[in-house]
Amino acid sequence: MIPFASQRGGGQDLATHLMNEHDNEYMELAEVRGAIADDLHGAFAEWAAQAGALTKCKQYLCSLSINPDELQGRITREQFTDYIDRAEEKLGLTGQPRAVVFHIKEDGFGNMREHCHVVWSRIDVEQGKAVPLSFFKDKLMTVTREFARDHGLELPQGYHRREDEYRRNRQLSGYDGIKQKETGITHEERMAAVTGAWQRSDSGQAFANALEELGYVLARGRNKTRLVLVDIYGHTTALTRLIDDPSVKAKTVRDKLGPDYAPENLPSVKEAQELAAQHRDAIKEFEQARLESEQVLELTRHQAARRTALEQEAAALRQRQHDEREQLARTQKVAHQELKAGYRAEMQRIRSERARHRPKGLAGFLGRVTGVALVTKKLHRYRDRKRYEAYLVQRDELKVRQRTERQDLGRRQELQAADVKRKLRGLDQVEKRERASLELARTKEQRQRINAGHDHMPTMQLALKPRGRKAVPHKAKNRHTSQRVKAPEEGSRRRDESSTIDRAEAGALQPGTETEQDQAPERGDLTREFTRVAGNGAGDSEGGDSRSHETRPASDEKVARQRRRKDQMLDQEQRNRTDRDEAAKAREDELEKLHREFDGKDIEAEDEIDLTDEFIRAAGLPGPEDGGGGGDGRGHKPDSEPKLKRRRKRKRDLGRGR
Repeated sequence: MIPFASQRGGGQDLATHLMNEHDNEYMELAEVRGAIADDLHGAFAEWAAQAGALTKCKQYLCSLSINPDELQGRITREQFTDYIDRAEEKLGLTGQPRAVVFHIKEDGFGNMREHCHVVWSRIDVEQGKAVPLSFFKDKLMTVTREFARDHGLELPQGYHRREDEYRRNRQLSGYDGIKQKETGITHEERMAAVTGAWQRSDSGQAFANALEELGYVLARGRNKTRLVLVDIYGHTTALTRLIDDPSVKAKTVRDKLGPDYAPENLPSVKEAQELAAQHRDAIKEFEQARLESEQVLELTRHQAARRTALEQEAAALRQRQHDEREQLARTQKVAHQELKAGYRAEMQRIRSERARHRPKGLAGFLGRVTGVALVTKKLHRYRDRKRYEAYLVQRDELKVRQRTERQDLGRRQELQAADVKRKLRGLDQVEKRERASLELARTKEQRQRINAGHDHMPTMQLALKPRGRKAVPHKAKNRHTSQRVKAPEEGSRRRDESSTIDRAEAGALQPGTETEQDQAPERGDLTREFTRVAGNGAGDSEGGDSRSHETRPASDEKVARQRRRKDQMLDQEQRNRTDRDEAAKAREDELEKLHREFDGKDIEAEDEIDLTDEFIRAAGLPGPEDGGGGGDGRGHKPDSEPKLKRRRKRKRDLGRGR
């Protein structure tokens, strides 16, 4: 018996997960207690409303999953109920609203496993606060030990006190669970593969090559000092976490990898994930497009049948509500007609009674003479008016009562329609989760097929080949290169050819110098190795070894043509530079000549020489006499006479050296 509990919010998402029938062969909603709604989405919505109205609690649910050991025999529903009651009492949730769901699903060994989910509301409505869940893990361990002792069950190793192998029996994290679902490779298999590579490697280079063979890339963590592994699917895991040896610490790994694989020489997680994405695109394009499987059709039929039943229920509800509204309208109309007919019948009876008792002959004459008939007539009118006012009051009361009945019926029907709409929304969420689960299962199946029975992921070296052919590295690289990156690769290849010609030309001019191709490659240059593996057109190599790139030999004709083109560009640049220098020198000589002309010249007050005009003329700019707009040659308006006089006076003072 293995319980797993947590306090959480997000009731709608939890309800969708529990109602998912794709991941489970069997799903049963056994109990909903303490809620008006009879489904999980409605019940969890009510509990969320209580939490928001009474408290500020965000994690208003307590979720518990109970997983028995099928090898010891399947436990009965009574035993499940016994364990649930014990856990409820131990956690202090006695009497709280709860929901119980049973699932039967296939485990990793192909066996059908039954387990139970229990969800409590932590909100105590009477106290107006949330029930605290202090030390709930320790309490559940105590409940599990007592339950196993009373029912004769054997506990797993993790429940024994002072267990040395607790690390092997701990619960998988959510991230590890997602990686296991997507790839089909368990955390233990990953750990065994990386541990084997660590033990077989005698150097950092050998360990890095072994990791590439397993489908991992060494990368620099977000704190820029931690070493992490990025697999071909973009998942990250700490390197030391995958080495199953307590004596191996982070310092041990850094010492073995050496300075070539120091964190500052490794790519970041984002760069490694981009490289992995290119590999995934290449493999996806290499594989044929997946067709719609029978599972998709079966899921579609199952969802359609389930939705049809709910839609039929919604249609029946709409018809029933329509009939209720029509029945109410008929009833109210009959009541109004009965009230009106009763008033008219009463008035007719009274009038007939009056006509029958009206005095005649001498009595009638005496009544008219004495005024008794007039008094009687006024009395009858007064009583008729009172009777009519009473009828109006009854009619108004009937209208108010009938309006209230219509409003009550409308509210009740709105609640019924909202309940059906909520069920439809919940069904939409469940169907969306089921489709996502199916897509995840198909992704896992595809990746397992790509793994081809190995206990590791596809290699990061792109050493793939079609069946029945010999492995050709550069063809494999080109075949597994995504169309999305082929255009940048072509441009990079052309730039590399141009740089090759430059290096060949430099080598021809300086035969005594050592070219880049003759230099020994630097071992451990992982950045350059990543560029090579990504397929940037600079070449390819196998086995993960760092080798220098071999350039293509350039023909003599191509080198000569490139050389002539460069000579022409240099000559043109030299001519342009010479022309610019000559123009600058001519301007300087003209300005110097102008200064010598005015140097030592006594400018009197009556002289009308304007140095600005002279400089404009010397510089070759258009002046007022050249059609320059009547200003200073720059499109400005001419100055006024007083301003012009002040400017000339300042220039004369400047010429006298004041």
